[in-house]
Amino acid sequence: MKQVLIEKYGTPWEVARCAEVPDVGAPAAGEVVFDVLAFPINPADMGFCKGTYRLKPPLPATPGAECVGRVTAVGASVKHVKAGDLVINLQRENWTQRRKVKGDDAIPLPAGIDLRQAAMVRINPPTAQLMLSDFVDLKGGDWVIQNVANSAVGRLLIVLAHQRGLRTVNVVRRPELADELKQLGADLVVVDGDDLSARVKQETGDAPIRLGIEAIGGAATGRLVDCVANDGTVVHYGSMSGIDPVVGRSNFTYRGVKLTGFMLGRFLARRNAEKIRAIYADLAEQVMTGKLYAPVDTVYPIENISEALAHADKGGRNGKILVSPNGAI
Repeated sequence: MKQVLIEKYGTPWEVARCAEVPDVGAPAAGEVVFDVLAFPINPADMGFCKGTYRLKPPLPATPGAECVGRVTAVGASVKHVKAGDLVINLQRENWTQRRKVKGDDAIPLPAGIDLRQAAMVRINPPTAQLMLSDFVDLKGGDWVIQNVANSAVGRLLIVLAHQRGLRTVNVVRRPELADELKQLGADLVVVDGDDLSARVKQETGDAPIRLGIEAIGGAATGRLVDCVANDGTVVHYGSMSGIDPVVGRSNFTYRGVKLTGFMLGRFLARRNAEKIRAIYADLAEQVMTGKLYAPVDTVYPIENISEALAHADKGGRNGKILVSPNGAI
C-alpha cells in the first residue's frame, strides 16, 4: 500500500514522498482497519514536516492529523462500528491508504456525509465548539472576541456562536473580509491595530466581553487581552506569529484577566469515549444539514503529495487542499 513518509525534516514538498509499505494486516480483537478516503493538509502537518511542530517522532515518520475512512474490518470486541461504516480517527499518521487503530479511536460518522467535509471534521469544528463551551459560562447575547477570524476555526466559531445566540467581534487584517464574515453571522468585523481596544469598546457600546479567542501571539495577544472585561478569559490556541504572547502584567494583577491555552487532545481526554462520540455526532449532523461547511480548493492523489504540499503553502487559495489516497473523491 502507499503511504507518505518523511525521512528528514525540511521544506514539506521536498522531504515528503509517497512510498510503498507493507499492508497493515487484520485487526486484533479491539482494533479497527479502514481505508483512508481523504485527508486535508493542515498547518500543523506542514509544521510536522518542517520539524517545527511539538511532536517530533523518530524518522522515518508519517504526517497526518486527520482523515475520513471507510471501515473494512473490525475486531471481535469492537461493537460501535462495523465494516462499511465511515469513521474519523483520533490518532495521527493518517497520510496513507489504510490504517489500523484502537477501536475507541475510530469515531463513526453518518452514512451519506460529504466526504470532503468529513475529512475536516476531526480538528477544527470541535476546537471552535469546545473553546466556546469549556472556559466561560456564556449566555445568549454575550459577546466573544476572536482574532484570526478568517481562519477555518474562526469561521466555524462565528457559525457556532451565532447558533447559540452569542455575539462576536471578529478581528481581521483585511477590511474586505467583513462582508463575507457577516454572511456567516459575524456581528462585528474590525481591523487589528494599536487602538483595537478603543474601537471595540465604541462598536460594542462598552459591553463586557468575557471570552477572547486568540491564535497569533506576540503583541496581538496583548491587544486582544485589552479588549476583554475585568475577570475575563483569553484562550490562546495557536501562534501564527511564532512569538510567545506579550501581555501587560497590569491585565492580570489589576484587572484579573486570565490567559490560558487550548489543545484539542487535552480537552477531549477529559471526556469518555461515549461523550467524544456524541460531540462528533452533533458536529457531523451539522455538516449533513449544511450548517457547518469548509471550502475545498483542490483534491490530489497521494502520488502527487509533493505538489499538494506546495499548493497548500501558497496564498490565494479558495479553501483547503485535500488528498484522496484511494481515489474516493
